[in-house]
Amino acid sequence: MKYKICVYAICKNEAAFARRWYNSVKEADGVFVLDTGSTDGSAEILRELGATVEEKTVLPWRFDVARNLSLAMVPQDTDICVCCDLDEVFDTGWRQALEEQWQPCTTSASYHYVWSFDEDGNEQTVFNMNKIHALKDHTWCHPVHEVLTYTGCAPTVTHIDGIRLCHYPDNGKSRASYLPLLELAVAEDPRDDRNMHYLGREYYFKGMWDKGISTLSRHLAMPTALWDDERGASMRYIAKCYLQKGATELARVWLYRAIAQTPSTREPYIDMASLLLDQKDYDGVVFMCLEALKITDKRESYITDAACWGALPYDLLSLGYYYTHRYAKALDAVTVAYTLSPNDERIKGNLSIMTKKLQEHSN
Repeated sequence: MKYKICVYAICKNEAAFARRWYNSVKEADGVFVLDTGSTDGSAEILRELGATVEEKTVLPWRFDVARNLSLAMVPQDTDICVCCDLDEVFDTGWRQALEEQWQPCTTSASYHYVWSFDEDGNEQTVFNMNKIHALKDHTWCHPVHEVLTYTGCAPTVTHIDGIRLCHYPDNGKSRASYLPLLELAVAEDPRDDRNMHYLGREYYFKGMWDKGISTLSRHLAMPTALWDDERGASMRYIAKCYLQKGATELARVWLYRAIAQTPSTREPYIDMASLLLDQKDYDGVVFMCLEALKITDKRESYITDAACWGALPYDLLSLGYYYTHRYAKALDAVTVAYTLSPNDERIKGNLSIMTKKLQEHSN
């Protein structure tokens, strides 16, 4: 079935990405961009490429306000709206997949989203995104980490196979506004458990350990905070805050709680292995790493830490084996770690050390 499909976005100083982004979305019937104050020629580039661009200043800045203004640019006869950012790229063929699988009753669509890649271009953190939606009855909410909210009666989400959206962030851009915007989001809706978790995590990122602990504890106490993976992540961040404060035993307690909360995710085991390595509990390191490696189902979730699915578990395991004099097993583990991360000079050095140690031990 033929649908009218329009892409909409917000933009500020994205000249470096504008052409790449536009080429990935030009399958749409229309491309609409709200420029919120670019000084690098982004608006002019996008207009030359064929996008409809409006320029407006949003003060005070809020992501939800900007997104709603960009959504308002979309023509009223549009069947399907596609929201994405200029640091994101659709694989070719996304429109055909969307038209083939969108149903008349669909209110929004989910699809494969790649948040990050490793240095070799392999997918790391992936999860389902759902920023494709019908025009009516949708609005953006929250000043940051904004969410698309359906205001109708019966939402129907259709997963679209064959759509992949890839994120290539500009790591030079400041995210300094996130903390005050998250504080505002929680003040506006203190019952939103998702933003409470994000705020506590942001306090950890900013080195505000006590605020991180108290806010993440508030998240865990909320009756709506029911997603085990996010609860486990809050516990892990509390542990990390306590570690930074030098309260190692409290960190251990919170990591054990995280393991109990999400025993089928690798992250708390690997965090515990790292802590035990610092404490020179090498048998504990081996145990935690082996438990982590038993888990082979990598969740498609923003909670997933890509490092736990790369060289790190084998790197830690090799150290646990090495310091308990199990040199053959140490070499096996560090070899896997080196295979997964051949450019890591420390792991490469450990491979050499453990190879020589095994040879000495064998003679």
